[in-house]
Amino acid sequence: MDPQLRREIILNNYQNPYHKGFPEDDENYIRIRTNNESCIDDLTILLKVEDGVIQKIYFEGDACAISTSATSIMASQFEGKTLQEAKSLLEEYEAMLDEKPYHEEVLEELNAYDEIYKQPNRKKCALLPFRAIHEVLKQNGIE
Repeated sequence: MDPQLRREIILNNYQNPYHKGFPEDDENYIRIRTNNESCIDDLTILLKVEDGVIQKIYFEGDACAISTSATSIMASQFEGKTLQEAKSLLEEYEAMLDEKPYHEEVLEELNAYDEIYKQPNRKKCALLPFRAIHEVLKQNGIE
């Protein structure tokens, strides 16, 4: 990915995150708190899942630019996906972060983290919100 585009995607999603803040009616949401013990990153993520489809994702908390932007992008890209589609997307994202073969076209803006391996300590930041998806998949018997 072009370095300038990567920077724009990360900064835009950090400065104007998608669905940051909780909805007034947060009933029927799965609430998951996730944090990085080695830094400030501490997020609570709310997911609304109906009939095996992620309907909405919101988040709140304090986190660095990488964690905040990754959470914003995750929220926008995972909404409307079935849990199985979310699992596939998550696998592609993790493959990219692990420098394994992946399908670039399915990751869309998540491709902004395609060189995160150059800063290994930032990998935890880029993966932080995806722990919530892992937990929801686990709760629904999809692993």
